[in-house]
Amino acid sequence: MESPKKDIRALSLDEMIPVFTALGQQKFRAKQVYEWLWNKSAHTFEEMTNLSKELRDTLNNNFIINNVKVDKKQLSNDGTIKSRFLLHDNYFVEGVLIPDRERMTACVSSQVGCSLACTFCATGKMDRMRNLNADEIYDQVVHIRNQALTQHNKPLTNIVFMGMGEPLLNYSNVMTGIQKITSPEGLGMAASRITVSTAGVAKMIRKLGDDAVRFNLALSLHAATDEKRDKIMNINESNKLDVLAESLQYFYQKTGNKITLEYIVFDNFNDSLEDAEDLYQFSLNVPCKINLIEYNPIGDGAYENASIDKIDRFQRYLESKGRIVTVRRSRGRDIDAACGQLANKG
Repeated sequence: MESPKKDIRALSLDEMIPVFTALGQQKFRAKQVYEWLWNKSAHTFEEMTNLSKELRDTLNNNFIINNVKVDKKQLSNDGTIKSRFLLHDNYFVEGVLIPDRERMTACVSSQVGCSLACTFCATGKMDRMRNLNADEIYDQVVHIRNQALTQHNKPLTNIVFMGMGEPLLNYSNVMTGIQKITSPEGLGMAASRITVSTAGVAKMIRKLGDDAVRFNLALSLHAATDEKRDKIMNINESNKLDVLAESLQYFYQKTGNKITLEYIVFDNFNDSLEDAEDLYQFSLNVPCKINLIEYNPIGDGAYENASIDKIDRFQRYLESKGRIVTVRRSRGRDIDAACGQLANKG
């Protein structure tokens, strides 16, 4: 049952000020509460210790903070931490802390489930139930940031929107969430440390360019011909590769941000040197780097990870053509590492 109280984090500071005035409070009280919510990441009004008990009681009577909770956590032998987050309406999403020598990266979700039904993705087996709100995106980052500090004694350095859902189909909330994460009044993280990954919504990629975003963009490509991409990603039927290439060019012209092409290397599907040549040809459309990804199988047997030898050969071919290529090795193999696996449990 929906609470009659309004979620206070749904209000901007400009919206909070007249609400507080109507409650008989001075304007600066709204600013204090806003700072507690977004800079200090308070999840209860009781934490707001510079407010009077009377004001805290008034806030409790009128508002709610729909904070995200860690429902389940898995720790991998390689230090990866996968969390199942419980939302206020009892839905689940996932977030992952990915540690390495130089970085502490948070991988966060943008939707409950996903509507794109990519055939290789565990989240693609789930229905899209709803979009995440900006505060729910923010909360994932806060929880994972705290895990980095407590488990690894290191600060969070990077954020990738590569969890459950398609970020560009939740455009407004993702943009607001990033604003809260990067704002000096929020978490103060650099936009250049954030990457939004899309399966390829050409219209919204162009909108990112129009909005002159400062964060990075990654395209989940995974096949560089329409024939192959149609087989694994339904979105390609309405966003063909030539249309995607044009949108990426537009984005680059508007922002100057180099794009990352993400490419999961599936065994005996897209791992030949002919496939590498197709990827090379597509990469000529826009300044970019290529990220080859080891696949975490989702248990249905449809796809398997290509061998290390094949991935290395694929990488060498692209590098021989002058491309910048990195290989993202699979993390968390001993836990429910594939996107959507943990949230789908139970």
